[in-house]
Amino acid sequence: MATVNMDAPGAEAVRVGVLLTTKPESKESVVIDEEGGSVYYKSSNNEAAKAFSFDQVVTVDSIKSFHPELLQPLTECMSSGCNAALLICGASTETTRALIDSSVIRQVVANLFSCMESRVKGELFISVSSLQFYPDGSAVDVLSLNRQTLQPVTHPVLGSLIGGLCEVCVHSAEEAYNLYETCRETLKANAGSISSRCSSLFMVTVEWKLHPEEVESDVCRSRFQLFSLAGGASRTDLRGVNPLLKVLDQIPNPAANISVGLLHHLLNDALKGNSRTVLIYCINPQGLLDNETPSALNLAQKVRCFATKPTNGCWSPRATEQKIRDSITDLRSVIMSQGDSEVHSIYELAELTQNLQMVKNQSWEKRREESEKIEVKIKTCKTSNSNLLFSGDHHPNSRQGTDTMKCLQDQLRQEMEEHITGKMLRFKSHGSIWLTTAGVFCLFLIFPEGKGNTEKVQERVARIQQLKEALREETLKSGAATGNSPACQQSQLEYNKAEERRRQLKEDHGRLIQQEVEKMERDLAQENLPTEGPQRDLLVLTRERQVLVLQIEALRAEAQQAEKDLQDQYDRHRAELHCLREESLQVFRVFRQVSEEQRKISEGRYRSVLLEAVQDAIYLSAQNQQLEADNKQLRKSAGELKDMLAAQGDPVADLPSTLNV
Repeated sequence: MATVNMDAPGAEAVRVGVLLTTKPESKESVVIDEEGGSVYYKSSNNEAAKAFSFDQVVTVDSIKSFHPELLQPLTECMSSGCNAALLICGASTETTRALIDSSVIRQVVANLFSCMESRVKGELFISVSSLQFYPDGSAVDVLSLNRQTLQPVTHPVLGSLIGGLCEVCVHSAEEAYNLYETCRETLKANAGSISSRCSSLFMVTVEWKLHPEEVESDVCRSRFQLFSLAGGASRTDLRGVNPLLKVLDQIPNPAANISVGLLHHLLNDALKGNSRTVLIYCINPQGLLDNETPSALNLAQKVRCFATKPTNGCWSPRATEQKIRDSITDLRSVIMSQGDSEVHSIYELAELTQNLQMVKNQSWEKRREESEKIEVKIKTCKTSNSNLLFSGDHHPNSRQGTDTMKCLQDQLRQEMEEHITGKMLRFKSHGSIWLTTAGVFCLFLIFPEGKGNTEKVQERVARIQQLKEALREETLKSGAATGNSPACQQSQLEYNKAEERRRQLKEDHGRLIQQEVEKMERDLAQENLPTEGPQRDLLVLTRERQVLVLQIEALRAEAQQAEKDLQDQYDRHRAELHCLREESLQVFRVFRQVSEEQRKISEGRYRSVLLEAVQDAIYLSAQNQQLEADNKQLRKSAGELKDMLAAQGDPVADLPSTLNV
């Protein structure tokens, strides 16, 4: 690896801290020196101990000592307008990630807000962004619902930016950390089984005005980048290769890979750009692989060879915008005078227009407006459980559920088409024909694609499987959501009302009968009749008969009301069952449509492949026959020539008959 000039003015070396997540099994394997800046490693095959130098080496018990030595200067430099980057590698287990989140990241975010609020006068504009990087090199904006294309952009004034990146405004450290945790959960949900192999970037951007009392004041801009890099430092690691190792391998020969991914560009900028960078590498001395610990130590030590040049990020939005507008005006005049002959000037004009739009997009008001839109969409996705961003409660609306399933179906269809198209392209690109003069030919239809392409295919298949699972879960949730649909709620409300009516009717009848019994007792008490005798018995029976008739009428009225309510409930259930059946049929129709479309696409693709294969076979057969005829003609000519030479007594005729032409 090429050495970096540490003597350049303003250059600062990348600082590296090592965290030993477990205690070594033996004291001879990994030893920390007394000053805590070096590690001595001795392998199990009795080789000489190797020394590795770092800025700080700690264990799990003393992890908080990172803050005063490495992390506190990192956050303090942001108050002067410099950028900062924190790279975390080796946190492969849930326990280590939880420890890093609680002991390092939470404290760094709190220190960042505390330092900025205490040292900066005036209003602060703070926003956060989050990116997820898959093993195949693709990047996804976690806070974006539209999945815009992300690309690195270098602005002449603003420096390195990410085009198409969404950001959300925050006002406190707690709010920023909560959003960080939410993004982490979203990363796990989006990546599924490959989440442990995905890297991420959480970015905090802080801006403030140098002179708050002025309307057109210069603006200071600082950025904190938190990289969580997955993979191991060894190429044989089952978790994949750490992106940092890939970047270091490509630095000695920059022209080896012309096309690099977004993560590669960001890591390059963090290691050699204008930010103050710190690396924390989590190393497990009790790793399963023998070369895991020395590879990680070697990679961490290589990072110390790099140097960055932190610079102040102050700029004037008004002056920058006016300067670009003047350049655009001058360039337009040049183009009008030269006509269409200067293509370079047209490209330069397009670049200036893009730079002007980027400057205009840096307005605080515009970014706050976009942030509010994103927050509204995030809350909507939380309540609708759309599975596109943050997961939440069950779907309250069947129309939203249908939209969600439609979106998932579109994504699944697109992934399937890309997967099939990729197979076809690889099939066509790897197919080749090999012919020899002896008529031997081979048709290679499939070539091994290599480890990189195999990983891409596996990642795409994993995403397709994840989309299928999400679609199945959404279908089940949509079926369960019908129980919370407005029609079902209305039915439950009607049932409760009917039950309340029957209860009220029963209570009214009970009070009426009780009043009738009390009236009967009062009438009997007022009658001057003997306590016993036929006349009194006749009067009591007459009164009791009236009460019994009243009870029968009350029961009849209650039965009629219950029968009416039962019929209404039956009608409502029939209507709901009909709606549910229609929704189920609609879901099955959509599934059938997607399956038919996929089957037709696959059938058409493979039919075209089969047709091309048959055509190639026919062509090769014709070529083979032609070659055989040519060989036969050549053998015949050779025989005639041999006979002629033999007749003339030429010694060449004594050559063996097995000569192949």
